[in-house]
Amino acid sequence: MRVAVISDIHSNLPALRATLEEIDRDPPEEIWCLGDVVGYGAQPDECAEIVRERCDVCLVGNHDLAVLGELDISSFSAAAADAVRWTRENFAESTGEFLAGLGPAGERSGVGLFHASPRDPVWEYVLTLEQAKDCLDLQPQRLALIGHSHVALYFTDTGHGVPVRGAQATDGASLDLAEGGWLVNPGSVGQPRDGDKRAAWLELETDDWSAKFHRVTYDIDAAAAAIVSAGLPKHLGDRLYVGQ
Repeated sequence: MRVAVISDIHSNLPALRATLEEIDRDPPEEIWCLGDVVGYGAQPDECAEIVRERCDVCLVGNHDLAVLGELDISSFSAAAADAVRWTRENFAESTGEFLAGLGPAGERSGVGLFHASPRDPVWEYVLTLEQAKDCLDLQPQRLALIGHSHVALYFTDTGHGVPVRGAQATDGASLDLAEGGWLVNPGSVGQPRDGDKRAAWLELETDDWSAKFHRVTYDIDAAAAAIVSAGLPKHLGDRLYVGQ
């Protein structure tokens, strides 16, 4: 089965539309979303409606939970907390109902799905080899997909006494997932933080266990303008131009 994996949309409608347009050029059998549909950006309802219609699986992320009032936002940055408060005041009841029905972890076709990590599906940012090793040892599935960090990357434990290795993934990078344990992050659709301002997604093939990373150019001006027009912190739009 061929799958498109997306994550961390964060109410960025131009990025989501551009990503799905690219995905639709060669339509996969399924689309999986790893959570954080809302937060930061200015178009939560539009993004939630598209995800509800298009995705076969969707997880809930920490920003989604915060908007629902199920997470304390005292540890959020000031801009992130402002965005949560704005979204609480501006999202539709249908968006809340959709997000409330989701969980932060799941499994599909033998693949583990976690918003953040197998060890902590809501909060852990997996960015180091040490963290990845702990998660690889813990996860029940050979392959797990994670989001949350907004960085396209992968970690693998091939066994045979070889240390866990990993790397940030660039556009077009391919993985042979046929052997060993894997932890793979598709990157962020709506707010990349890996130095590449383009929206990110992952193409996964479960028949031969392979994957390919993709980046998509989108209308950042429109996304940033929507943020400013909504009265959200201007910084949230500015950061989209630098991928950080």
